[in-house]
Amino acid sequence: MRTPRLSRRAVLAGTAATVAATAVSAAAVSPAVAAPAADGSAYRWRNVVIGGTGFVTGVLFHPSVRGLAYARTDIGGAYRWDDRAGRWTPLTDHLGWDDWNLLGVEAIAVDPAHPERAYLALGTYAQSWAGNGAVLRSEDRGATWSRTDLDVKLGANEDGRGAGERLLVDPRDSDTLWLGTRHDGLLKSTDRGATWAAAGGFPAKASASGQGVVFLVAVGRAVYAGWGDGDGTPGTANLYRTADGTAWEAVPGQPSGTAAKVPIRAAYDTHTRELYVTYANAPGPNGQSDGSVHKLRTATGKWADVTPVQPGGTTGDGSADTFGYGGVAVDARRPGTLAVSTNNRWADVDTVYRTTNGGRTWTSLKDAAVFDVSETPYLKWGDDKPKFGWWIQALAVDPYDSKHIVYGTGATLYGTRDLKRWAPQIRGLEETAVRQLISPPVGEAHLLSGLGDIGVMYHERLTASPARGMAANPVFGSATGLAQAAARPSYVVRAGWGDNGNGARSNDGGRTWAPFEAQPDIAKDAPGPIATNADGSALLWSFVHWDGTKYAAHRSTDNGTTWSEISSFPKGATPVADPADPTLFYAYDTDTGTLLASTDSGLSFTARAGGLPSGDAQFKVVAAPGRSGDLWLSAKWNGLYRSTDGGASFSKVASCWASYTLGFGKAADGADYPAIYQVGSTETITAVYRSDDEAKTWTRINDDAHQWGWTGEVVIGDPRVYGRVYLATNGRGIQYGEPLR
Repeated sequence: MRTPRLSRRAVLAGTAATVAATAVSAAAVSPAVAAPAADGSAYRWRNVVIGGTGFVTGVLFHPSVRGLAYARTDIGGAYRWDDRAGRWTPLTDHLGWDDWNLLGVEAIAVDPAHPERAYLALGTYAQSWAGNGAVLRSEDRGATWSRTDLDVKLGANEDGRGAGERLLVDPRDSDTLWLGTRHDGLLKSTDRGATWAAAGGFPAKASASGQGVVFLVAVGRAVYAGWGDGDGTPGTANLYRTADGTAWEAVPGQPSGTAAKVPIRAAYDTHTRELYVTYANAPGPNGQSDGSVHKLRTATGKWADVTPVQPGGTTGDGSADTFGYGGVAVDARRPGTLAVSTNNRWADVDTVYRTTNGGRTWTSLKDAAVFDVSETPYLKWGDDKPKFGWWIQALAVDPYDSKHIVYGTGATLYGTRDLKRWAPQIRGLEETAVRQLISPPVGEAHLLSGLGDIGVMYHERLTASPARGMAANPVFGSATGLAQAAARPSYVVRAGWGDNGNGARSNDGGRTWAPFEAQPDIAKDAPGPIATNADGSALLWSFVHWDGTKYAAHRSTDNGTTWSEISSFPKGATPVADPADPTLFYAYDTDTGTLLASTDSGLSFTARAGGLPSGDAQFKVVAAPGRSGDLWLSAKWNGLYRSTDGGASFSKVASCWASYTLGFGKAADGADYPAIYQVGSTETITAVYRSDDEAKTWTRINDDAHQWGWTGEVVIGDPRVYGRVYLATNGRGIQYGEPLR
């Protein structure tokens, strides 16, 4: 089951789960930085800086503490804003391999009366193959956590992930918490999140849509709950409330119809005693084409439609201007002042509307916006300037600064201090799903990366976002392949999902690119991994659709001008070039457990070793640098295998019992073999290891505070800096570690 290998764009249909919210004990978790060790195993870990790159699904300012805020992401964990440093601090990096499903944050809650307390509801997928959710609670703003495992599933990377906070501290009692779920109704805790049980009296019944309770918001001493499983017809409820924490009722007179089918978010103006609710005809972030904004005067029960612009018009070029409404945030300092966002508005681009008179009139902040993305140039997406944003559902107004507004997009978090000038407020927050990494042996850049959603990047520095942004000519969405000619490192090729081509080559080490002159027809629908032989004279391109369908590989010997099908290459396999001999390519057929080789630069392949582990497309073969025929096979729980005869035979490596990915770096002083880096298991846990003695022994180089969930895609060392290692994560960007000296 390929459960962890899911990007933030995975949108999966939920299945109903059995309600089971029995009390469980909590386990304390205290992340700590590793102390220096005598064996050199202590490492300093940092993000390679890109800046955001993922869907920020929620931002929550603390109402009682100036400068304190939290952010959540769909697959990359939670963060706390450090106002003095002007950056985000990650709070969930301690979650390890077995807890990969908890890197998605469904909701955040803070306690207005106790600023040190913070709560997280974790769970990325609600599918049968995913683990159950969990609640983390902290008494020190997330420096340490206690954990309660739930008997229900949450869905931070499913439809509706940009909805409001499903977790809330009761406004009448700080010991009481509410948790809205997608399939299991409303849960309640009376001991600050240590134990949970189904909340009695909540009338709504879950359906297969997988939305359930979409937000919880305090309205004075009452609690309001948005319900996402209604059909929008008159008389059906999508908003409920309780005044005493026991009895729930549908809110009378609430909006109905397509434009108010799904409530997305809500915010309460304590000055005017009005509740503002945004609606759409689908949970989003995709698929919305209609929506509205309504307010409820809670003292009288009177509703009013305050929608800034009705969806459904046309743009200047005649395109349909369809969209829903997403974020809503009130200004705690100014009565009747609030902001709302459009969502899924592709024709005319999303915007944030602001009103100072309770919604009678609105101003589009996009119209006067001036952007500065010099710190994160990729946000130009290959164009001259960035657009205002898309997938805008996270929206917050600083309760201590009326002109400080932030909003999340599918790639970053923008902020302003004057309602006109905007810049990413994203330092420290990295959410990339990483797919390929190369550390060149020469040149300006120590790292090239192939990423989900934001293509390929050339990292001149590890501590600043790449100055060239995303690799252009063409621009890719997600990268599927990245390879460098071992004996000609200036030559690099890449593949991925692009609107104007799916493959490109570089003759300057990845600084600039030119698209292939031609490509096989299947490339536009199923771009897959690509390889170049040692001298760059031959390319092999494999094709795999996102649904797993495999197609025949193709070969080019003229830099991608012409291509021919290679029928003897196993469909969907990853081509591997021998780093020393340009006539040699390898391929591992994961369906049959067979290593195949080519001795004619990829023109034909024949089987060599067979009877190896099979049945998992994520088994990986890598070639040791500078050596011909020295191959290593990471076969996950089947262990690690090595061949020194070009794949004619393999022997199992006894020093570890599980190997998920493996790579090489500069050799240790006095060693005659490259350092080997591995994500695997040599003991009882899956961790990051280094071997300086050809895999005879291993040293763990990460610690319990730095685990980042699932890390089984790529790990490589730097061929120029001993001990430096680059690690791909599925939601926490590129991590790099260096030994503490």
